[in-house]
Amino acid sequence: MKPFARRLNLIEPFHVMDILSRARAMEAHGRSIIHMEIGEPDFPTAEGIVQAGIAALQAGHTHYTPALGLPELRAAIAASYPARARPDPARVVVTPGASGALQLIFASLINPGDQVLMADPGYPCNRHFVRLFEGEAASIPVDAATAYQLNADLIRRHWTKRTVAVLLASPSNPTGTLISGNEMARIVRAVAELGGVLIVDEIYHGLVYGEETVTALSHSPEVFVVNSFSKYYGMTGWRLGWLVAPMAYIPSIDKLAQNIFLASSTVAQHAALAAFTPGVQEELAQRRNIFRERRDYLLPALRELGFIIPVVPTGAFYLYADCSSFTDDSQTLALDLLERAGVAITPGLDFGSHQAARHARFSYANTLENLREGVSRLRDYFTNT
Repeated sequence: MKPFARRLNLIEPFHVMDILSRARAMEAHGRSIIHMEIGEPDFPTAEGIVQAGIAALQAGHTHYTPALGLPELRAAIAASYPARARPDPARVVVTPGASGALQLIFASLINPGDQVLMADPGYPCNRHFVRLFEGEAASIPVDAATAYQLNADLIRRHWTKRTVAVLLASPSNPTGTLISGNEMARIVRAVAELGGVLIVDEIYHGLVYGEETVTALSHSPEVFVVNSFSKYYGMTGWRLGWLVAPMAYIPSIDKLAQNIFLASSTVAQHAALAAFTPGVQEELAQRRNIFRERRDYLLPALRELGFIIPVVPTGAFYLYADCSSFTDDSQTLALDLLERAGVAITPGLDFGSHQAARHARFSYANTLENLREGVSRLRDYFTNT
């Protein structure tokens, strides 16, 4: 038997993929499944972006771009930030999705044994990326008291001699909650005083409802900010994201990008230029309104069924629900709901260990009609269980 890297034992698969695989198999056999587990917009990529991609192919834009990205796209991304926070385009790096951005950042920051603080619950890949580079993901339990987010006090309390960075997500997956502008400013100051680096995942920034979205770049040019064309821009399959880095890190990130993936998809980069045009921006704003309408339906509907959702999520397209009224094992509940009710949800186990067995994530990246049907099935399930 040939050897395997020990790090593989520390990186877990997505548990929801088992749910999704079973759901697809059931659909193949004729079962109707309401999908509330998938973390991707149900809308197709906007037509203006698609046509820009087609035009790029027809124009022969099929060669490598510079490792840091197409200069025009880097400039367009920089210009998309408000004037008070607008970075120099030289600080913008185009990546193969936000995942590519995080890999570049952690490769630049982490030495073996270094520690990165992050919230639990949180997106599972974040801790796995840290482990990939032989670091330690120090997951800090959070709950409704802090809107499932880290704050400056928690960061100071959990900081150790091995801590080099803090990773935040605002809005977050799986909770959809935001860090307020005032608290973000306190966090920026705290991390700077502690001598660390702050990384802020802003991939759901376009999908915020009823509140002003303020980028962490408003508070400091020395933070790393990660974003993506996947969620708000609806380009999941195009695999394109970006990061904004402190200028001192750009030469190292350029070197790493050259070695890891050479460059992001050229066609996707040309297509993404259309994401900033007025017509596409108007369409994306309309889609955001539809997501808000879905949240405003599903949140009270789940509460009425008995799920506990103490914080109203103001971003993304998720509801993180306490299932303890029904079970102390959300993984078993998720499998049973799929088999008996035809409703697919994501168990909390995917997002960490803090009270994971009593929570599940519901995605409202589905039509309002399907969400209503899903709630009806859930009601029947709990009535008859």
